[in-house]
Amino acid sequence: MKKTILTLALSSILAFAWDVNATYLKSYNYEKACACDDAIKVLIPLYKKYPNDYTLNLRLGWLFFLSKKYNNAISHYQKALIAAPYSMEANIGLIRSYLASEDYSSAIRIGNVILKTDYYNFYGNYYLTLALKAKGNYSEAKKIINKMLTLYPTSVIYLEQLAEITAKKSPKEAEKIYKNILILDPNNVKAKEFMQKK
Repeated sequence: MKKTILTLALSSILAFAWDVNATYLKSYNYEKACACDDAIKVLIPLYKKYPNDYTLNLRLGWLFFLSKKYNNAISHYQKALIAAPYSMEANIGLIRSYLASEDYSSAIRIGNVILKTDYYNFYGNYYLTLALKAKGNYSEAKKIINKMLTLYPTSVIYLEQLAEITAKKSPKEAEKIYKNILILDPNNVKAKEFMQKK
């Protein structure tokens, strides 16, 4: 009797795992085919069963972000954070969604949350820089850029941000930075555009 119950329980768990795996696989395949709406739809039955699941909310947040449905993305990333409050993945998804929806104050707030947990988080610092720049707070953005360039001196994305801020006051200094960027990334679009405007 105990063996039968155990066998039934194990079969049920395996069937559940297979169903979840198959559903996620369909979702990933739709995403690869750039059919994000279908990638979302296939997950909805699972979401109805497990609305507080971390991984599921993280996945839906990403898919809604790709679909440019930023309010939905924000909602799912927030639910993921309820399940895993210190998740860098969910916080990064959240800050990106706030940036895309042009809610820069919320992006700055989340950026500061990320930095309290992980002061040198590469993307947390980067997205916070973008939010500060969007709010016109160039001095704070530059502090973060310089901090990160101390750790990653050849980081093209941080060098681009430094060049953009520097160009506002000193185009000649910005030109030097863009020349360095072209050494690291010879096809860099931003650097080429700047050089053509000269």
